[in-house]
Amino acid sequence: MKNFENKVVVITGAGSGIGRALALAFKKLGAKLAINDNNEAALLETVDLLDGPGNAFYRAFDVADKEAFYEFANKVITHYGRVDLVINNAGVAIFKLTAAEVSIEDYEWIMGVNLWGMMYGSLAFLPHLRKQTESGIVNVSSVFGILGFPYQAAYCTTKFGIRGFTESLALEERVLKTGVTVTAVHPGGIKTNIARSARYADDENAIKQAETLFITTPEKAAETIIAGIRRKKMRVLVGPDAKLLYFLTRLSPGFVRWYLIRFANQWK
Repeated sequence: MKNFENKVVVITGAGSGIGRALALAFKKLGAKLAINDNNEAALLETVDLLDGPGNAFYRAFDVADKEAFYEFANKVITHYGRVDLVINNAGVAIFKLTAAEVSIEDYEWIMGVNLWGMMYGSLAFLPHLRKQTESGIVNVSSVFGILGFPYQAAYCTTKFGIRGFTESLALEERVLKTGVTVTAVHPGGIKTNIARSARYADDENAIKQAETLFITTPEKAAETIIAGIRRKKMRVLVGPDAKLLYFLTRLSPGFVRWYLIRFANQWK
């Protein structure tokens, strides 16, 4: 998909970070937007940045709510008559807990938003996307969907799940020759508020330490993602840290494990 003029682009988690940057970037490219966020105030801020509600169809709801998501999909089709690109970007995190320390309720919460929210968005819109000659689904995973990290078992579970679902769907759509390109996005550290908004993020020093690893701006991330969509890539790595970790994992997994264990010691 080279040209986004008048294309209908759906973006979840558009109230801040990568989602907001994508919305603003696609507006400049002439796309018609349908955006979501669970935080209504943040979503309305994005709408204002888009120069008002006339430039975007928007709804505030939790992407973990299946009925709300499917209702949103139906309303987008009713409003615009079509959909061309769906970007499942909404996500949450849990801060600095071991796999055993995370409660079942917290596992269910994070998987509801990150994993099921992505699946609802993909499956609700897929029949409509297949009606176009050319369309796309973009699911935002993470570098945490490429390798496991200490104290991030819950988050990694969701991001590995996104990767698996997305890569399988991508191959199926190519086999079926539907014209739907499916892309998994793996950002590294992005300068967003995800650490501060994570559950149990009550250690200011630890949050600041985590934020020093956030080296890529949301605007640069959006630029990289859009470039990947244009090239119909199945996998997009965002940020030099994501690219480095990906290739090190392939070349020297033992070194990466040693580094992560050493790095994790400072979180004890």
